Amino acid sequence: MIGKLSGRLDYKTLDHALIDVRGVGYIVYMSDRTMASLPPVGEAVSLFTELLVREDNLQLFGFTTLVEKEWHRLLMSVQGIGAKASMAILGALGPEGVGRAIALGDMNAIKAAKGVGPKTAQRVVLELKDKAPSVMAMGGTAGGTLAPQGGAPVDEVIEPMAQPAPPEANAAAQSEALSALANLGYAPADATGAVAEAAGHAPDATTPDLIRAALKLLAPKG
Repeated sequence: MIGKLSGRLDYKTLDHALIDVRGVGYIVYMSDRTMASLPPVGEAVSLFTELLVREDNLQLFGFTTLVEKEWHRLLMSVQGIGAKASMAILGALGPEGVGRAIALGDMNAIKAAKGVGPKTAQRVVLELKDKAPSVMAMGGTAGGTLAPQGGAPVDEVIEPMAQPAPPEANAAAQSEALSALANLGYAPADATGAVAEAAGHAPDATTPDLIRAALKLLAPKG
């Protein structure tokens, strides 16, 4: 299994690029967002990869983060979602947007991706909603971010954000919800307030329930 490539970008097209790794060229397919983030031809690039094996074909798909790669793997597990549809969803929403849409049960956001119909979008939300919190929390625990913008590829080690200690009741679920919201880019104070309010209304809520409730509280009003 090829899990990561680091080399020189030889060329790029609309949906794939050729990466030269010590004289061996790998064709790697990517979402629109990942393609747009690539450096100029000739510069260094590093990507996490997933190999799709078929009877008559082998295809590599590239991702700048482990979160994006994990969403691709999970999306592909849903009936009706192939590699093309997964790339379309990730290209339209980005990994953070996919997590937010699934956690909130927002089928319309998933349906906005090219080639994804309403029934397929519904399956994505229903089948993956319980897995969303763990994937959303990966950004703060996996250290999985690669820098494709030229220069030497690096792995970032993300320092955990300092968070106020959650109440003893349901502490683990609140901590996981805070981590997921932080990885989505919410300010610590806003995330803490929303999780605390959500936990106050439902002291026994699970992590997915807390994340969904907190996201609704943080959503723009009006």
